[in-house]
Amino acid sequence: MGVRVCVAGVTGWTGLEITRGIIASEDMTLTAAVSRTAEGRDVANVLGLEEPTGIEICATVQDALHADVDVLIDYTSTEAVKDHVLYAIEQGVAVVVGTSGLSAADYDEIDQRAQEKGVGVVGGGNFSLTATMMQHLALIAAEHIPQFEVLECAWAEKEDVPSGTARELAEKLGDVQKPIQARPVSTLYGPKETRGAEINGVQVHCIRSPGFTLRCEAIFGMKGERLAITHEAGQSAEPYVSGTLLAARKAVTVKGLVRGLDELLFK
Repeated sequence: MGVRVCVAGVTGWTGLEITRGIIASEDMTLTAAVSRTAEGRDVANVLGLEEPTGIEICATVQDALHADVDVLIDYTSTEAVKDHVLYAIEQGVAVVVGTSGLSAADYDEIDQRAQEKGVGVVGGGNFSLTATMMQHLALIAAEHIPQFEVLECAWAEKEDVPSGTARELAEKLGDVQKPIQARPVSTLYGPKETRGAEINGVQVHCIRSPGFTLRCEAIFGMKGERLAITHEAGQSAEPYVSGTLLAARKAVTVKGLVRGLDELLFK
């Protein structure tokens, strides 16, 4: 049977592809699923499969975790994700956090609870392998270039700012070193908000507009030259599948929080 998985957000853009990936996997088994809008339906119905899976979609994570579940994969909403994670930890269920919007303080709390319960949690701003590569290269650059900022662009209706990709990138860049500001924001004239928000000492700028799915860019500057390391997502959620399933396999083997797919790929 392998790793037994519950997908929360099974009818969502990413959740659908993750669920297909689990069903196709040889070492994972879907045992529960969550979607308020599809409560009571068989998972096969929302995936467009001919044969029923026998798995009835639940309205809440609390209901779904009555099934035999080793790991919860959450791709739901910013408002709900923290409660889902903490509830799963209390039940002794490992978690993969694919939903964005959690702060560093939220993850500190999650890590503490997970350590206390001996449960594994893998949280990632982006489980795409290429986005993870972008972050990894940006962290290397930050070791050598002392001036950098983050720019991200997303679709107009995205509910959280910055994206999980940009938030995680800024937090990790700031841990490498706090960038130099030739002119501190506090000394500027005019609307200081135009210089972006500060996350862990790094200025982050967000654009919300039609025409974008998700673009994240780390911009480094030195005298007479500039380096931009960019990741741009397309319209498909398929790039998030392999990284999410890798995280699910890892989550059941660790205790406490692993923050970022790069921690699994490069450490």
